[in-house]
Amino acid sequence: MPELSLFAALLVGLLGGGHCAGMCGGIVGAVSMSMPGSRPQWRLLLAYNLGRIGSYGIAGVIAGAVGASSFFLQHLLPVGKILYALANIMLILLGLYLANFWHGVIALERIGTVLWKWLQPFSKRWLPVRNIAQAGMLGAIWGWLPCGLVYSVLIAALATGSPVQGGVLMLAFGIGTLPTLLAMGMAAVRLKAWLQRLWVRRVSGLAVLLFGVLGLMRLWF
Repeated sequence: MPELSLFAALLVGLLGGGHCAGMCGGIVGAVSMSMPGSRPQWRLLLAYNLGRIGSYGIAGVIAGAVGASSFFLQHLLPVGKILYALANIMLILLGLYLANFWHGVIALERIGTVLWKWLQPFSKRWLPVRNIAQAGMLGAIWGWLPCGLVYSVLIAALATGSPVQGGVLMLAFGIGTLPTLLAMGMAAVRLKAWLQRLWVRRVSGLAVLLFGVLGLMRLWF
């Protein structure tokens, strides 16, 4: 898997921080309010986020394994090239989303609704958050929250055709989301404001799009 793909996934997570804050910000706030003491405990917030990112990694491994299993059709179709093309097409679509040109990836959130309805009740077992284990388990459950941005990167993970590469790709994306969701206080507000500046979104989105275009060009040159 090209290193640019990992960087692009990291960039998607970082620049998609505004969307992540909208999806998970309220959850992080609820977790903070349930913690003992008058101030949020950063070790518990970190454990929560690491649990969430761990779930992304597991999902990436599963997606990569599904992609790898498709290689039994290699004698009928150029599966490797198809998956590679799909991964770079997803980068192009994510670049358009980050640059604020197109928001179709959000429609993917409907896919995970059924799974989430089944998982959500389990989160109540770990509230209120009192220790690192509870925070990590809660984060692991909330990592499966339906999110178009996550699903878009997950499709790219499937297209790697490798459990290891799919997992690493999703971990890179998760690490990119960490700054915004770990610092939901004043620093996060400032970070979010900077990340949402139009020129920042356009430059970063077009950079991710360019990675996808360059990847597609390698199929023909």
